[in-house]
Amino acid sequence: MRPLNRAVAAIPPSGIRRFFDLAAARPDVISLGIGEPDFVTPWRIREAAIYAVEQGHTTYTANSGIPELRRLIARYCDARDGVTYNPDNEIVVTAGVSEALDLALRAITEQGDEVILFEPCYVSYGPCVTIAGGVPVAVSTQAEEGFAIAPDRVRAAITSRTKAILLCSPGNPTGAVQPGPILKQLVDIAVEHDLYVISDEIYSRLVYGVPHTCVAGIPGARERTILLNGLSKSMAMTGWRVGYACAPEPITSLMLKIHQYTTLCAPHVSQMAAIEALRNGEAETEKMVAAYDVRRRYLSSALTDAGLPCPAPDGAFYVFPSIEPTGLRSDEFAERLLEEAGVAVVPGSVFGPSGEGHVRCSYAAPFPALEQAVRRIRQFTRQLADRRSDRRRQGIAVANRGGSCTPVAELSGKGRSATCE
Repeated sequence: MRPLNRAVAAIPPSGIRRFFDLAAARPDVISLGIGEPDFVTPWRIREAAIYAVEQGHTTYTANSGIPELRRLIARYCDARDGVTYNPDNEIVVTAGVSEALDLALRAITEQGDEVILFEPCYVSYGPCVTIAGGVPVAVSTQAEEGFAIAPDRVRAAITSRTKAILLCSPGNPTGAVQPGPILKQLVDIAVEHDLYVISDEIYSRLVYGVPHTCVAGIPGARERTILLNGLSKSMAMTGWRVGYACAPEPITSLMLKIHQYTTLCAPHVSQMAAIEALRNGEAETEKMVAAYDVRRRYLSSALTDAGLPCPAPDGAFYVFPSIEPTGLRSDEFAERLLEEAGVAVVPGSVFGPSGEGHVRCSYAAPFPALEQAVRRIRQFTRQLADRRSDRRRQGIAVANRGGSCTPVAELSGKGRSATCE
């Protein structure tokens, strides 16, 4: 047989999905792994969808989406983001933001183009760049800097083949909200080097006490920015698959071509539900954000008390605690926590090398489940500490008897225990 697509074959499967599948196989697991609201879609939105079905709204729609929905998206962007789009030709309704990202990358990327992204980052970014024919170029962000983007590192990563900058604020997995002045510097860099900017702002409504800056609203950004957003996180509508992309018409016209020949349109019923969400859903969003804020503060404090340093993030619904005090790699920590304590988290390494030393925990889970998860994590970290103490004592005892004790760090680079003879 002739070979299949080598680039796609080389892409690893999602590390998030792997841990989700492992957790699903055990009935006693508390999952903090998947970034999905635990809230049910608000009733009035579900009721609008039921009514839409009863009225026979089960057909295809316009490729770019129902005109009324596009008008509401334009109104939302103008009111909340401070940027104006023409609903007739600058907005495309997509099957979730995942499709919007794919369309954006395929519309602007040619074979070999480089796209800068910021690690730790959502697991889809690099593979989607590769599938579009591009080359992902990772720029690291650091925990000690609050995972803020460093513009000087961006400048150092730019080459003659750089085509775009892909960013997400608030971020997944870190919850970091990029400050307005940093985003302004990124826009200046994009203008200087004539780069596109893809801004994934799916978590823009989930911020806590800090402002969200819409990249497209920064002077000089609109003409080169593709704004991605949707209703999955803010309206608890993950399964409805409604997202959107906003950009100048030359960009959206190309995105629409791909959309026409692949997905055709977002689900009709879901678009009708989205209309109701944008009309009357803000109060429900505010309730969810308030609940997330309580969970955010609890979980970050509780994990820190459990020995996993965890500053409270400013956005999204994730915390990204350090697991370095345990001496374990992030994948080993996650696997053992699942096996020994029945708590599912996502190892930071799946979000890129910059995520190593951390795990992602979603607090989009009921508060009682968070409390139970913390109790299990606390017991797990205590057991790890006790085992390390036992091994140290054993090593000292062997040394006092004239033996030798070689740290595993010297043997394997993993730095977890000691091998004594």
